[in-house]
Amino acid sequence: MNRIHLNNTQATILSLLIASAGAFSAGFVGLPIPFLLGSTLAVTAASLSGIRIHLPDWLRVFVFFMLGIQAGSGVSSDTINQMVLWPVSFLMLFVALVAVTGLTYLMLRKGFGWDGPTALFSSLPGALSFVLVAAMGTQANMVKITVVQCIRLLLLIGFLAPLLAIIARNAPHVVVELNYNWTVQEALVLFVCGLGGALLGHFTRVPGGMMLGALLASALLHGASLVTAVVPRSIADIGLIILGVLIGSRVGAEHRTQLVRYLPAALSAFVIGTVASFLAAFAVWYILDIHPAQIALAFAPGALEALTVIAFSLGVDPSYVASHHVARFLMIALAVPFLARWLSGTSTNK
Repeated sequence: MNRIHLNNTQATILSLLIASAGAFSAGFVGLPIPFLLGSTLAVTAASLSGIRIHLPDWLRVFVFFMLGIQAGSGVSSDTINQMVLWPVSFLMLFVALVAVTGLTYLMLRKGFGWDGPTALFSSLPGALSFVLVAAMGTQANMVKITVVQCIRLLLLIGFLAPLLAIIARNAPHVVVELNYNWTVQEALVLFVCGLGGALLGHFTRVPGGMMLGALLASALLHGASLVTAVVPRSIADIGLIILGVLIGSRVGAEHRTQLVRYLPAALSAFVIGTVASFLAAFAVWYILDIHPAQIALAFAPGALEALTVIAFSLGVDPSYVASHHVARFLMIALAVPFLARWLSGTSTNK
């Protein structure tokens, strides 16, 4: 059977159409982070079937920049206030992050024989978009990382949501309203500073440097209340759809048999992450007077977007949950460049 040859423009249009269809289908059936997972799954399936997936470099750069700006806008003065109010909780969050990442990394390295960069990016809990972007700039195996991260997230949401529906009764609820009203001055300041941060991150040549630089610039501006509006959800969703094209394009027809082969590693990573996070959350519940539903959502090794939405739907204080996931995102974003360089150095010396 002869395959239809597509030029770059045709392949790009088809790739975006496939990703968009997957994103909206995922949203319709209720998948977590539908615009990322749906587009990733749809493009991966298309690529596995032999369809040519393509995305121009300028569009990829734009996505990294916009996702960094959007992630940084999750930081606010309220995030800082939460850290001051609950220092023990944030300390245990850091302990949980180290435990989940370290134990999963050792399991993948020693138990499954994975290389260092692949094991590292597969082990990091949450910050899915940044982890995948950063991994693209290394020699890590994107197929393994995508399988482990996506399956862990799907299992996490699938198991956590029904459980929390039971324990979230009478949990404290605080309504947090996001400001989407931009002024020209705010937009200009955020764009210029974000672009400067992205360029600085790019020239430092750290994994995910462009996204990290834009993220830090946006986080500083929002944390200092110099900018209060957040990136409109529609723009962020478009960025996630395009990111799904990038991720899915890393998997080709030659990887079909590998997907099933990596399922045991993904399930093991889910178990390790859940157990380590549960132990840290239990310590916070034992020490502090915080509702267990809040702690469970804040410490779950998943994604900010999905778990904050669950917090809203279950009547759980979203500010506590969101602040912890933003803090974990920043911890991961700041640690990844150093860990990746260290792993590259150790592998070079061997």
